Amino acid sequence: MSNTQPQKPTSKPILKLGIPKGSLESATIDLFRRAGFQITVNSRSYFPAIDDPNIECMLIRAQEMARYVEDGVLDAGLTGQDWIAESEAKVESVADLVYAKQSFGRVRWVLAVPESSPVQSVKDLEGKVIATELVQTTLRYLQKNNVKAKVEFSWGATEVKPPILADAIVEVTETGSSLRANNLRIVETVIESNTQFIANTKSWADPVKRQQMLDIKMLLEGAINAMGKVGLMLNVERENLDAILGVLPALKTPTISNLADQNWLALNTILDETTVRTIIPRLKAAGAHGIVEYPLNKIVV
Repeated sequence: MSNTQPQKPTSKPILKLGIPKGSLESATIDLFRRAGFQITVNSRSYFPAIDDPNIECMLIRAQEMARYVEDGVLDAGLTGQDWIAESEAKVESVADLVYAKQSFGRVRWVLAVPESSPVQSVKDLEGKVIATELVQTTLRYLQKNNVKAKVEFSWGATEVKPPILADAIVEVTETGSSLRANNLRIVETVIESNTQFIANTKSWADPVKRQQMLDIKMLLEGAINAMGKVGLMLNVERENLDAILGVLPALKTPTISNLADQNWLALNTILDETTVRTIIPRLKAAGAHGIVEYPLNKIVV
């Protein structure tokens, strides 16, 4: 008789995933929720729980994320393009995720000065002082423009430093409202940024971990595609179909199905949420019945 024991099936490796702590934290956790992952943060722990046994999460400041991914402390993480450029970390870009803390769009790092400042371009800052958290990127920007200025690291509250503590600042903005509130005006854009899903190079080379990350990428992108969209279902008599199609946006071709009663059809389509309030009354007037609007979590294309 053979003494060989049956081998246990090999389980998936644990993927160590960094979640950005701070301004992107809530938006990121909400994005994962839409993608199908429930992440629970305990205020006393840097290790959030996630309802996937093959993923371990860790809260890391976005500014440090790329370095920890590069070093292999994390297999993957989410951080801004700006912080990857600032750290010059060697990581793999898995996905370009256009979302931010307010507008789910891109952010800008801008050169800003007081409203009363005579500065009109970066060229006017020769020999001046610039405060920013994005020191290395700002230095490269100055070098590109052949400007020599002193760049000081800002630990926070950067907007209040001009004109006493600095002549100008380089600060991140989505809407510009904070800059305007501090009587600052934008001179130039230094860099644009959005969130990146990044991977450690060795982890990316591992076929199993790469597939885990590609699966997460697909679900996150599907969640982003669904933002601002809703589904719409309705029934219509065949004789009213052309009138209904005339109400729907030209590019939104609906799925049309036969009902048990051959005189009736069911339509299903996806629309921008902002347009639905004007379209539903017009659909009803055109002969639609049983109109149902429903939320969408993911659209995987």
